[in-house]
Amino acid sequence: MVQTAHFPHPPGVLRAEHLAIGYRLGRRGEKRLYDQLSFALHPGELTCLLGPNGAGKSTLLRTIGGTQASLDGALFLEDRELKKFREKERARRIGLVLTDRTMAGGLPVRELVALGRQPHTGFFGRLGREDLRIVEEAIAAVGLEEKSEVYVAELSDGERQKAMIARAIAQECPVLLLDEPTAFLDVVSRIEILNLLHRLATEHGKTILLSTHDLEQALLLSDRLWLLSRERGLECGVVEDLVFSGALGRLFSRNGITFDAGSGSFRPEFPVGKTIAVQAEGTLLFWAKNALMRNGYLPAEEAPLRLEVKAPDQFCVTNGSTPLFQAASFEEFIRRLKSIPDSR
Repeated sequence: MVQTAHFPHPPGVLRAEHLAIGYRLGRRGEKRLYDQLSFALHPGELTCLLGPNGAGKSTLLRTIGGTQASLDGALFLEDRELKKFREKERARRIGLVLTDRTMAGGLPVRELVALGRQPHTGFFGRLGREDLRIVEEAIAAVGLEEKSEVYVAELSDGERQKAMIARAIAQECPVLLLDEPTAFLDVVSRIEILNLLHRLATEHGKTILLSTHDLEQALLLSDRLWLLSRERGLECGVVEDLVFSGALGRLFSRNGITFDAGSGSFRPEFPVGKTIAVQAEGTLLFWAKNALMRNGYLPAEEAPLRLEVKAPDQFCVTNGSTPLFQAASFEEFIRRLKSIPDSR
């Protein structure tokens, strides 16, 4: 049973006080994953939930969404306890997009998105003019206008996920919860989905919480991060505060893996044999350091061994005042670097 870390936060549209999450085991009691969780979600913000596999991210999302009962404490939506909302009332306020692949492959995109209007029309309700307008706007918001008559089964994974998000948009909920919406997607599709969700939050005032393993995009687009782990509970805060506090580095700490705050990514620790001074700028400096560290060199401000990179095809390496070699590509530079005596 883990308690939350105490990060201060202002009140939000959805908040928790002393929340306990886990599973009821009938006569065997209950299994608590976390206890005393307190947090808030804010309108107009995208919050990303990060944590290792098995940390309980999906359980937390289902509890917040009201589809799994909490074990203790209270959840409040618009200053009213969530458990006091009727199911239809809750569905009008919280949209939930799960990571499971949709089984609605036999529906065209427009009909799938129209299902988002059920909390407003009822299961057999007719779509009025306003409902149809909302459906079309939701399809346009995710950029699927040209696919509106295409069957969901014929969409790519990224397009299918966009269609599911469009359905949640059509639901007109102020709060959107998404469980790994970028799972199964390629790099470009992951960027598109997270950029879409960021736009929905900032331009439409939505309150969005999603779980993801896409750290790089989460750091770029999130307003806040939630870091969930069995060891430290739930740590919440603005991205940059969590980076500089060391909380992000601790989240996925493993032997031989470190968080590089300079690049915003986790890196393997390479054995270092020598130091080398590097003179380069911008992108060249980043990739020169990347190549050096991978090959056992620690970039430093001052060292007898010196690398100057003026362009991707202009490398010059010296030892003190003695020129060692020049290279016309990263490949040639790395090969020549490895030939320097005692380079390991």
